[in-house]
Amino acid sequence: MPEPAPTQPPGTSPDTAARQRWMAVLARAGLAELRARLEDAPPLPPHTRLRGPETGLVMLRGRAGGDGAAFNLSEMTVTRCSVRLEDGPAGQAHLGHAYVAGRDRAQAELAAVLDAALLDPARRPALLAAVIEPLARAQASAAEAEARKAAATRVQFFTMATMR
Repeated sequence: MPEPAPTQPPGTSPDTAARQRWMAVLARAGLAELRARLEDAPPLPPHTRLRGPETGLVMLRGRAGGDGAAFNLSEMTVTRCSVRLEDGPAGQAHLGHAYVAGRDRAQAELAAVLDAALLDPARRPALLAAVIEPLARAQASAAEAEARKAAATRVQFFTMATMR
């Protein structure tokens, strides 16, 4: 089954939608997955840390029934990092940012470096092909397998009207 095209939120440019997609893929990928995919990718340039990596908490919000009033559901540990690559054309700097679930500082830093490298038009095609697309396919496959597993245990309830 072909993967549906990602929908672009209203008021965003195609570049913004593409960046949102690769940042989501990087945030869901584990450190081991990122390192494994980088073996097939061109080498990443050196970077400078601007912030972090640092770990903190974010508040998760929920909605009753998906559309009710918002409420504070729980807190979640996240790690964030911001980096700068300065080897772009004419000394142009690319800033990369990442937020990942959990406390893995190396994962957050590597995701931020990849985000910055993907902002460079010269590097983007190779990194998309070697890192982002394979990770996105693997994540979609895992989500589909989880959905099939959940559907297999779904109970179909029905009611019969009694005749009087």
